[in-house]
Amino acid sequence: MAHYALVMLAAGIGIPLLAALNAALGLRLGSPVAAAMILFCVALLATTLVWGLSGAQGLNRLADAPRHLFLAGLLVAFYVLSITMIAPHFGVGNAVFFVLLGQLISAAAIDHFGLFGARISPLTLTRATGIAVMALGVWITQRA
Repeated sequence: MAHYALVMLAAGIGIPLLAALNAALGLRLGSPVAAAMILFCVALLATTLVWGLSGAQGLNRLADAPRHLFLAGLLVAFYVLSITMIAPHFGVGNAVFFVLLGQLISAAAIDHFGLFGARISPLTLTRATGIAVMALGVWITQRA
């Protein structure tokens, strides 16, 4: 389990870096949408490489996948476009604070109800308190 935690920690570290780098690229290009498009092209190349190196499997079952699962791509596009457009004006820290708050809320709901096949983890008072403390901690770090 420790290796899962480390990978997710690295992913978490990458989110503000992604926001700062892509926001800066958007400013340099004069177009946050162009910066987002470039990000997705680089991401497509990277995932294609990893997919190929890992055995290039899975696409043969694409037609059987429920269509609502493809909404994840729209959510990624929404995140990247919004963070690229808003971070330069709102600040990376402030933007990521609200992203984290949204993640805490949606993760708790997904786990509580077992949405999309997730392992059910009920939202107990202890868990809700922990989430509230996490949200408070992130808020405290962003106070001016």
